[in-house]
Amino acid sequence: MRFSKFLKHKAVIGAFFMAIFYQIIMVGSFIPGYSAIPKNTDKLPISIVNDDAQYGKTIQTQLKKELPFKDINTKQTLKESKKSLNDRDVQLIIHIPKDFTAKLQQGKENPKINFYVNEANPAVVTSTLNIVVDRIGGQLNQQFSESKAKGIFASLNVPEKQADAFAKSVGNSLDTNLVSINKVPDGMHNQMAPMFITMVSYVGAMIASMMLAGAFQAAKTKVSKWKAYGYMQLSTVLLAIIAPVVGLAIVYLVQGYGGETFMQLWGHHALQMFVSLQFTLIFSFLLGQVGMLVNMPLLLIQTIAGGAVMTREMMYWIFEKISYISPMYYSIQADFSILFGGGKLSVYEWQLACVGIVALLINTLTAAFRYKNTQPVQQTDSVAS
Repeated sequence: MRFSKFLKHKAVIGAFFMAIFYQIIMVGSFIPGYSAIPKNTDKLPISIVNDDAQYGKTIQTQLKKELPFKDINTKQTLKESKKSLNDRDVQLIIHIPKDFTAKLQQGKENPKINFYVNEANPAVVTSTLNIVVDRIGGQLNQQFSESKAKGIFASLNVPEKQADAFAKSVGNSLDTNLVSINKVPDGMHNQMAPMFITMVSYVGAMIASMMLAGAFQAAKTKVSKWKAYGYMQLSTVLLAIIAPVVGLAIVYLVQGYGGETFMQLWGHHALQMFVSLQFTLIFSFLLGQVGMLVNMPLLLIQTIAGGAVMTREMMYWIFEKISYISPMYYSIQADFSILFGGGKLSVYEWQLACVGIVALLINTLTAAFRYKNTQPVQQTDSVAS
């Protein structure tokens, strides 16, 4: 056989195709997707809560004008904002206490501004917000130090130019207090745990769905179509219950989160794997082995649309839209809440279940209309006459 003839073999052509196809979908997903960081950090929703009726209004107006964020809520109370922060609907709270002006005027104690951040979030978000908090604190401190000093020197009849020079050398006149909720244990593995645990279940489900679709094809010639379909679906349930234990056990060998959390994670990832199996089975069941050409890009897109690296607000529109049907998105958000704290856990679980119900319905319709109900092959013993 000549090399030119070898190159024309279907398997070799397939190898070239997959090598090129994988580069297109991976680079085509990751490079545009991750270019949203830090470009779209200004889309993070924040809340400014002003409880000071005097100078606090000026600060609130100034912050709203100068902060690099487009979505700034100034209508919520501190209690409402804290709930939104816990639910990850707001990413930063800037709180001006009611005694701010009083402390500023008395001069006995530095006035304070409180910043609240939810650590149970993508690492990019928390690190970006910490930088923003430091910058805001520094700018406000400089402003208040200078304005406070100018007032003191003016009362002593110091000339204006000298007062300006002295004011710039005065120390801090404002305290910034950073309050972190739902703290994540030290170590990058903890911050990335929601993504890793979810992705391993999803990838396993994607490969398993292709094999289960093949098992269905083989079984329906031996038993009825619906019996083979029932066997396949029963297998997805068993897989969903058994498989997640292995991945979670490995996680717990590195970092333990407690027995109760383990059971919560097991139940959640049993649901996630069942939903992932149904979701990826749509294409494997409908298209056969060609379904992998759809499932693979969907996997790569969901590494961004899953919300482990950036929030939904930061994503470009295609990734944002896919996040609404992504099993990985709802699973990762639920993992943040289970592992580190946060609200809306039941909401994420219900949304994940809804994706699974729709996928199961599509698979059942595919079984009903794409596959014929062939009669099982009868095996008879030959009897010697």
